Amino acid sequence: MNVEKGNFIEIDFIAKIKDENKIFDLTNEEVAKKEKIYNKNFSYKPLIICLGENHLLKGLDKALIGKEVGNEYTIDVSPEDGYGKKHAQLIQLVSTNVFTRQNIKPFPGLQVQIDNMFGLIKTVSGGRTLVDFNHPLAGKTLEYKVKILRVIQDDNEKIKSLLNLMLKKEIDFKFESDNLTINEKIPKEAHEFIEKEIKRLITSVKKVNFS
Repeated sequence: MNVEKGNFIEIDFIAKIKDENKIFDLTNEEVAKKEKIYNKNFSYKPLIICLGENHLLKGLDKALIGKEVGNEYTIDVSPEDGYGKKHAQLIQLVSTNVFTRQNIKPFPGLQVQIDNMFGLIKTVSGGRTLVDFNHPLAGKTLEYKVKILRVIQDDNEKIKSLLNLMLKKEIDFKFESDNLTINEKIPKEAHEFIEKEIKRLITSVKKVNFS
């Protein structure tokens, strides 16, 4: 069976920075332990996404369309289809006083936040600190080893995975006939978007109720 745009699919993957052969993301706990990158606070499990909806990096999402369930694929993702090119204007000199006023001692490799932007300190020289505000994976060609495990058919499983993707946590809900009730408090400003996305991607849902 080949997967199509709009299918909910479950995948396992290992993601590497290609030139460095360095793993930066994966779903398999055994591999994480073997590679000595296991994080006890991370939940290792296959990922469920709706294909063609950019729930993955654009290049990976596009490359999986038409692939076969049960097969494993190696897919390269260019910077343009990944985290973008590295932009020189996002590498900036910042006064070291900005950090010392916050009781932070800057050093190369330290991740910092300035004006709601996350950056990585590259060098510290006298009263100036060089900070790279590019995404850490910007400018990198990425390599994904992906296995398509199955196509999701059950609407409850689709709803659960979609809510998890949108809200970044497990959400309690009940789905009966064509009526979905979400049993947790969710900010009202998010209601319209959540209802629209659920009804668009899971056509059996006709009405969404929020508690």
